[in-house]
Amino acid sequence: MKPREFANAFRVTDGTHIRLKDFDPASTGGLKSKERAQEALERGIARLSDLQGKLYAQDRWAVLMILQAMDAAGKDSTIKHVMSGVNPEGCQVTSFKTPSAEELQHDFLWRTTRALPERGKIGIFNRSYYEEVLIVRVHPEILALEKMPEELVSGKIWQERYADINALESYLSRNGIAILKVFLNVSKKEQKKRFLDRLDDPAKNWKFSASDVLERKRWEDYMRAYEDLIRNTSTKCAPWYVVPADHKWFTRLAVADALIDRMEKLELSYPEVDSEKRKDLKKARLVLRRES
Repeated sequence: MKPREFANAFRVTDGTHIRLKDFDPASTGGLKSKERAQEALERGIARLSDLQGKLYAQDRWAVLMILQAMDAAGKDSTIKHVMSGVNPEGCQVTSFKTPSAEELQHDFLWRTTRALPERGKIGIFNRSYYEEVLIVRVHPEILALEKMPEELVSGKIWQERYADINALESYLSRNGIAILKVFLNVSKKEQKKRFLDRLDDPAKNWKFSASDVLERKRWEDYMRAYEDLIRNTSTKCAPWYVVPADHKWFTRLAVADALIDRMEKLELSYPEVDSEKRKDLKKARLVLRRES
């Protein structure tokens, strides 16, 4: 595939008939060499650095990338590698864990809205408000902790939340926040392998939680929840990318490709200098050259 085509193959803008079983978690987009993928990723990182510089200087757009995945799909390492060449001042990463007592006192979009990126920056959500139609859907007892009025918790709540999410993303898009959403599609078999690696390697033990194994028993429930949310929240302004995650070397390339593609569509450029500013620059140049 040519540059920018890696991610396009996994892009979903109309999820009406999407089936996750049609997406191969082990796909490498026809790319067979890990070394070639690394070379392409390095070029992508350089391109991201250039785009981020223009995004920051132009100070008009913000970019929000949302990463969702099952445990051990590689969200953290993807962020680490893809964003390795970006100026830290121009990027902010927010990880959303179990809601705090304060967060549970607010609506389900409150805590993520507070972390939206400002103009000129790339924001990355490691998990997001989509947890509210994933883990909360698989474990509906969590709704009781959210203190929702009983009369508002009906069989329509998931469709209502999809509508709320779509409305939010449409609003953000109209206000200069370019959105892309990535589901790292790891297979159950590969997740098991990575869990065993964490258990066997003392340096990785801290990453493992006993609850991870319990959640594996709900694998099919989670896949249905992911499939349903992608069907209902894939839009032109905020597309989903179902990225294969069994091979991390390809996952990183595809995610970088998706982010570059989204940013290139913004037609970013450095601000042009007007005639008055040029006069000031000319004067400054003369002053500097006259210094002894």
